[in-house]
Parts: sequence; structure tokens; C-alpha cells
Amino acid sequence: MKKLLLITSLILTMTLVACGKETTTMNTSNNTNPVVTISVKGYSEPMVLELYYDIAPNTVRNFIKLANDHFYDGSTFHRVIEDFMIQGGMGSKDTCTIAGEFSSNGFENNLKHDRGVISMARTSVKNSATSQFFIMHKNSPHLDGQYAAFGKLISGFDTLDAIATVNTGYQDRPVSEVKITKVTVDTKGVTYDNPTCYGN
Repeated sequence: MKKLLLITSLILTMTLVACGKETTTMNTSNNTNPVVTISVKGYSEPMVLELYYDIAPNTVRNFIKLANDHFYDGSTFHRVIEDFMIQGGMGSKDTCTIAGEFSSNGFENNLKHDRGVISMARTSVKNSATSQFFIMHKNSPHLDGQYAAFGKLISGFDTLDAIATVNTGYQDRPVSEVKITKVTVDTKGVTYDNPTCYGN
């Protein structure tokens, strides 16, 4: 019920959204996938994620550009729901709006919203994702095909669990700020184009 109320509330207010096994049902890993490291103030172990360009190419390009532009540095995980997800990436600068790469929007994306999967937040409008993302704390199959999942946590599960269980207040905002100090990307020598903005 808590999850359903969250999603309903987010749709009505046009707010951005979003212990199981620690793998998805797909074997998408390869040695050329970009790897993202998210360092969080007060947490010694960073969260490291592998991004899947083959699954959601424009979403991955968008995240890489934002990370390389230091957009996420100094931002926070501003919405946290235990046993569901942690959400971050909100900023004050204008960003590219991208088309939603998920099946209910006509784009084949079979990556499930299992524990550790990263996905793009959006409003009730399917082509409205910008910078905000969420990382699943537990499997949430009701999100499959509705949001653009594009990667998976490969280390830092203890940090994910610690953030997911912080004390929260109004609108699931942590009582004590959970600040992202730095987001870096190892592209494994691959050059990625800038994302295509929706409507361009």
C-alpha cells in the first residue's frame, strides 16, 4: 500500500519518481559497459553501477553526460523509502528531457526493477525524464516496463541498505541530508555521444 500511495501521489502532483537477490534476471554484463561510481558523504563504500548501453542507449548517454558535467556532485538522495528505492539527482540547472526507453512507451527494455537496478524518474508524462534517478532497494516488478531501467549495482550494497533505512520525514525526505559528493564514470575507452533531447 505504501508503494501504491507513493506512485499515485507522484502522478497526481507531477512529482518526479520513481532482502531480495542482488542480481537481475538478465546477464547483461560485458567488459565494455561503462561503470559509474557514486560517492556519498559519510559512507566509506561507494555505490558502483554498471550501465547497459545496449538496453537503454540514450538514457545511458544522458547519465554519462550529466556525470561528466559534474551535475550530480553535491546533490542529494532526497527521497528514500525502505524496501522500495532511494531517489536522487535533482538539480537547479536546466537539463535535457529524454524520451522514455521502456516498453509501455513503445521501446523494448526487458531489464527488471530488481534490487540494485538503477532507473530514471519521471512525471506521469512518459517522455519527461531529465536527471533524477532511483536505485531499487528491493524487487519492484510493478515498475517493470513503466520506467527506463538502465543499469545495476555491482558493489556497495551495504551503502544502499544504509541509505534506504535512514530516518525520513515529510515526502520521504531524509531527516539528515544524504549528500552525493562525486559521481564518476569509467567508459572503458568508449566515446559516447551527447543524448538526444526529446522533441529535437
